Parts: sequence; C-alpha cells; structure tokens
Amino acid sequence: MDKDQKKFHQFLKTNPQAVRPGMFRRPDWTRRNFFRVFGAGLVASCFAKEARAQSGTCTSQQVTTLNTARNVIFVLMAGAPSPWDTFDYKPNAATPSQIAAETVNGLQWPTGILPNIGTHLGDIAIIRSLQAHALVHSLGQTWVQIGRNPAAALGNIAPNIGSIVALEKAAERKPSDVLPTFLALNSDGGVGQGYLNATYAPFKYDPTTSGLPDTTNSFGSARWGEMLDVLYSIDGPLRNNSPLGQAADDMNNFYQSAQQMMYNPTVNQVFQYSSSDSARYGGSSFGNALIIAKQALSANMGTRFIQVTVGGWDMHVNIYGPNGNIASGTNIFTLGKQFDSAMGALLGDLKSSGLLQETLVIAMGEFGRTPQITAANGRDHYVNQFAMLAGGGVKGGTVLGTTDSTGANIVDPGWSQGRPVNPEDIEATIYSAMGINWTNVCYNDPFHRGFEYVPQSNGPNYWVPVNELFG
Repeated sequence: MDKDQKKFHQFLKTNPQAVRPGMFRRPDWTRRNFFRVFGAGLVASCFAKEARAQSGTCTSQQVTTLNTARNVIFVLMAGAPSPWDTFDYKPNAATPSQIAAETVNGLQWPTGILPNIGTHLGDIAIIRSLQAHALVHSLGQTWVQIGRNPAAALGNIAPNIGSIVALEKAAERKPSDVLPTFLALNSDGGVGQGYLNATYAPFKYDPTTSGLPDTTNSFGSARWGEMLDVLYSIDGPLRNNSPLGQAADDMNNFYQSAQQMMYNPTVNQVFQYSSSDSARYGGSSFGNALIIAKQALSANMGTRFIQVTVGGWDMHVNIYGPNGNIASGTNIFTLGKQFDSAMGALLGDLKSSGLLQETLVIAMGEFGRTPQITAANGRDHYVNQFAMLAGGGVKGGTVLGTTDSTGANIVDPGWSQGRPVNPEDIEATIYSAMGINWTNVCYNDPFHRGFEYVPQSNGPNYWVPVNELFG
C-alpha cells in the first residue's frame, strides 16, 4: 500500500461519516479534508496550479482610454453585408433604380434600402476603410467577436469581447444588478467566455412574446423558497469553494443568479415587448431583440454589453431578388428593410431617452462583398467592408476612410495609422470607449502565456482605438 492509500484509509477511520451514502456524505467532504487526503498527490497539484492561474497578474502600458461609453450594443451582421449597396454606396450598371439614392447629410445614400437610418446620419459614424483578414464565414465571425485570429495561439480559448467587458466591470456591479452583465440575443452560436469562468459567459436568449421562461414556480414563491432552503442545507458546503472544482462553483453562481431573476416584475418587463413596439421595430426577430436590448439598458440592472446577431447577408445569388423582384426572398432590399426598421427605431429611442450618449452602438459583418455583380446576380466574399457606429461619444456625421469608385481599393484609410482599420482596432475601440485598458496582458490563461486583451497592442504591428471617430 503506497503512502497516499494509507492516508486515505486513515482518513476513513478518523472520519466515519465519509463512508455514508453519497448524498449525506457531501456536506462533510470539505476542502480541508480533500487536501488532507490528497495533499501530496496530483489533484492537489492541479488545484494549486489553478489557484496560481486565477491570481495571475496583469501588465499594461500607460495609456489614456476614451472612457466615453457606459454600455455597448454590438450587432453582428452575420453573412457579410454588401457595403456597396448600403454604407459605402457604389452604383454600377446592375444597380436597380429602386435603391433610390439621394444625397443625405452630404452622402449618397440608398434611401430605397435604408431610409430610416438615413434620418440618423447626423448621429452616425461610418468606417469605410475597414478590412477583414479572412474570407471564411465561421472564421471571420469568430474573429470579430474575439478580436484576434481564432487559429492563432490562445485563439481557441479567447473570450468574447463581451466577456472581457463583464470581467472588467464586475467590480462595478451593485446588489440591485440582477441582470447579466453580458447579454447575447439571437446569438446561440456566438462565442462564449473562453478560458474565463462561467460568471463572464453570455446570457443567451432568443426573444419571444411570452418573455423569459421559468421565472416562476408552479408551487408558488413561498414554497419554492422553502424547497431551495432544503437544497442548500443538503449541499451547501459544496457550493462555495467546492472541492469539486470550478464547475461546481459555476453551477452555484448560476443558481444564485437565476434566483435573483425569479419573481421580479422588472426582469419580466425587460424580456417582454408589446405588439405595437414590435411593429415599430419592423416586426422581425432582429427588431424584437433590439427592443429587449434597449429595455435591458433602460432598466439599469447590471447589463453593460449586448450582442445581437442578424444573419442572412450571404447573398451570392440574386442580391436584388430573383429576376429583379426586390420583394421576393431574402435579398438586400428585404433584409435591409428589417435591419433599417429595427436600427432606426433603436437609435431614435436611445436618443430620446438620453441613453445614446452613454451607449456605443456598433454594427458590422465578418467581411465585405465583391464590388462587381457575379453571373449569379450576387456578390461574393471580399476583404473591404464597413462598420457603423453611433452613441457613446461617437462624433456623428463622421465618415472615416475612402474607397475608389468601385470599392475595390481603399485609397485613403482616413486615420492616424495610415492603414486599413481591422477587427482588432474595433476591439481596442470598444475597450477604450468603456474605460478599459486595451493593452492589458493577463497571465491567468491556462498556458500562462499571457492573454493580450488586444493582440500585439504594443507594436510594431499593432492595433489601437480609432480615436478619430470620437469628439
């Protein structure tokens, strides 16, 4: 019998309660007892490494953040929308007359596709010199959510930008903040918390007219509370600093967070919406998600970063509809109408409530579309793309960067770095606007390599906030 086996048998003799049936044994299996038995073994070594990882230090450069925004709404236009029919309008021989371009706020604007957003151009900034690194949907969509190459070192464990925001803003949460810091709407396939613990994971929800499910119990509030007390009396010692590891701690946090959201009328109001509001936002799933995003921020109950996904922009075929029928199928007109109605209503509501000045709204895809129309009457993948920003200190009416007459080339990046803007620059801009030091390097990743909030943020090939958008 080896030394560890002897320790274990000696422990059972001195702690007879440990051999009772599992359910009754659990409250007595404390962290102290766990380490008494396995203190010299592999498990203790793993726990020690985990403790060191969790307490890892961060280093950073001395930088000045913009600190202009309190919240972020990040809209991922999955599938990659065409810039040339929307935010960097470039007409050609195939452009249908229904686009109805007009000069709005000094820009040639496709009023036949984005009429409502056009009325907000005085509050909007557009990046026309944004350039993607990759032209694969899954790779590109992950890239813009984590602000780095998913195939690079630490890319497969990198947290969503929203998870980093949740981590950085955790100390600011108040007892009344019962809503999750990071809310992800219509984003079931979105990137999660990466290597961070589940506290910083996105709360994923697809809006429905019935609101958030399971926030009440059929037995009633009083009986439900009694049942929960019994549960805690049985397994309470395993819930905090559990010897079962981080997964048990995460589960306990889920229980507590869910408990705070139950029987709370304000929470119910956040996740419900009226038929009139839904119609005003376009009557689409995307519009309903933006209603909830607005209501979550208006409630001021802890939500700081909201990701909303609207897909369908991968228009390789019939971008203007089959046989030019702009009302048929998913095309730039029909999907553009959904996007325009919802985004226009959101910007209007945020501005009228005063929330726009403290909420950074960003909309972008994973890459762009080809300037030329293909034989299939669509547009293929292309690196040049756009981003739309509003609120949170953004200088409305700004257009950053210039492309040539077709959109094929960026002729003027339009900012101090003298190069195209990349997804990493967008990430740095989000962090800076939220008052987060984008140069942070934290040594709590599983490999202890040092996780850079924005990769290579200290050069020579580096990414930085696009300060020219603010003023």
